[in-house]
Amino acid sequence: MSTAGSRPKDQVDRILEQWHRERPDLDTTPMSVIARISRLSRILERRIGEVLARHGLNESRFGVLAALRRAGPPYCLSPTALYSSLLISSGAMTNRLDRLTAAGLVRRIPDPVDRRSTLVQLTPKGLRVIEEAVAAHAANEQSLLAPLSPTERRTMAELLRKLLAEFEDPAQLGAPIDSVDPTDGRGPAVQSAGSTTGRPTRRR
Repeated sequence: MSTAGSRPKDQVDRILEQWHRERPDLDTTPMSVIARISRLSRILERRIGEVLARHGLNESRFGVLAALRRAGPPYCLSPTALYSSLLISSGAMTNRLDRLTAAGLVRRIPDPVDRRSTLVQLTPKGLRVIEEAVAAHAANEQSLLAPLSPTERRTMAELLRKLLAEFEDPAQLGAPIDSVDPTDGRGPAVQSAGSTTGRPTRRR
């Protein structure tokens, strides 16, 4: 294991060194955290997307299929439950469902309780695809976190949970969030090194 003195520098280290030189009065500790979270987010999103693409999915479609799979047999949810759990608009969900339906991965069926409504259900093909994709996704996550020991992973998870709790809407607790579409304009941008950030405001 590398020691602190031999640990290789990353791009954020180089940015911080420049700020230390130009603005020695700045406390760059927050930058060292936020910039790395932002950079890792982009890298992880790309690496995860590459694995999902091998199964004909992107993160958005994976999120829908995963939510249906986790619901358990008969792998069926209402469109409202889906778009609420994934924190996207009903219009965005309709678009995803149309694409997944066209691909034969989900189907719309009448709601037995309310015939005016429909439910979304995994097809046998959709179940097969999500089972394979979830296994590959889990293996990929293990690989991505390989540089960290089990203890380090637990520590990181606890610290990230503590920080995330300051930003999450308590009303969404318990809702499965498999993917938040970065293109739908709903997710807050993570500010990178060199930007100014305000204190988090917990939603109440």
